[in-house]
Amino acid sequence: MSQRSRSSTRRRQWAGMMSRWTLLGVFEIDEEHEFYELNRMMKRGLSAAVQNAPDDPASNELSSDDFTKEETDIHEGFLMQTFAGPAFANLRRSVNISEEEYETSLASPEPYLQFISNSKSKADFFITHDRRFFLKTQNKREINFLLTNLRIYLEHLHKYPHSLLVKILGVHRLISGETKKYFIVMQSVFYPDVRVMGRYDIKGCEVGRWTDPTPKKDEAIVILKDMNFEGQHITLGEQSSWLVRQVEIDTAFLRSLNVLDYSLLLAHQPLHKDEVDQKHHLANLVCRTAISLDQNLPTHARSFSSSSEERDSHTLVSQHETAEDGQLHHQYGAHSQDPKQVETQNRRLLPDFRNPLHVIDGPHSRYFVGIIDIFTEYGLKKKLENLWKRMKYPRRAFSTVSPSAYSLRFVQWVEKHTK
Repeated sequence: MSQRSRSSTRRRQWAGMMSRWTLLGVFEIDEEHEFYELNRMMKRGLSAAVQNAPDDPASNELSSDDFTKEETDIHEGFLMQTFAGPAFANLRRSVNISEEEYETSLASPEPYLQFISNSKSKADFFITHDRRFFLKTQNKREINFLLTNLRIYLEHLHKYPHSLLVKILGVHRLISGETKKYFIVMQSVFYPDVRVMGRYDIKGCEVGRWTDPTPKKDEAIVILKDMNFEGQHITLGEQSSWLVRQVEIDTAFLRSLNVLDYSLLLAHQPLHKDEVDQKHHLANLVCRTAISLDQNLPTHARSFSSSSEERDSHTLVSQHETAEDGQLHHQYGAHSQDPKQVETQNRRLLPDFRNPLHVIDGPHSRYFVGIIDIFTEYGLKKKLENLWKRMKYPRRAFSTVSPSAYSLRFVQWVEKHTK
């Protein structure tokens, strides 16, 4: 076979593989991929940045300098800048992500995955191989907006530890020759996603909010939209009022920042029978309540299954199944609270799950929920877009409206579709 023929064959094979992985929504970034070198530098830079983080960031009060600190690590062929490192390290620790596991995931020898989004954003999306963290490129304006409001963002998460706002865990800039990329690291809302059945991006409007579903024979990852969800509900039972209230709180915060165009990421999967049964076991219930109300529990109370991405649903029960009811209440008595007080504090019962902050269990289904894309300010450009869309789509609901109208409509959508 001639060199020309071999090259042609390789191109066809590569095109076929690209087509297959694009259909699936993600594909591995190997040595032939256009982003391979960028991802290689990201991994090296992130590994060094994490190693430079404070040993125990959660125990230290943050100073004003921690929010403005910029660090630059020099590597062979590139520079990696880290912004507000101590502040983000503090946040990682507060959501029980150790620096070791954070680095292990971000700097793993396994390739990142590129996520092919049907979003109109020009950003590039990458997922760590274990699918636990998202990396997303951002423009300078978006990064400046985040860093300017970082303190109040962290204050909001501290006040409402079960906020649905996406957890942004790091902000960086990579510089290599002509390449200058700002990017953020986020906790994935859909983690783990091994049994997720449907994924939706909800804005609470109708114009441009339909995506053609993938035929069942194709195992594609497609993010559906508002109109695809019509006729369905987020069925949470006792948790439904909690969800609506937290959405009200989070959108009020975003309204105060004068932002719009954020989305509710939503996915669901059926609960196993043992998950439904164990959810109501007293020992399990008390231990999970303690975890929900206090992040500083003994390690055994937060242990995860080593053989699965999900926590073993029997782990917490087996640790306490021989205890008397009174012993359990004595052990966790400091965390016992009147239900009305818990509701006032807007805290909820966390599932036995490795990534519980974005997970809510209903009677029969598990839901993954998170509010993303919180950087779009309602400036002159968006105001002009609003005027144009009002003329183009009279009496129809489109995304570009004032922050107050956007947040109200967003909450109304959740109220209407939750039961």
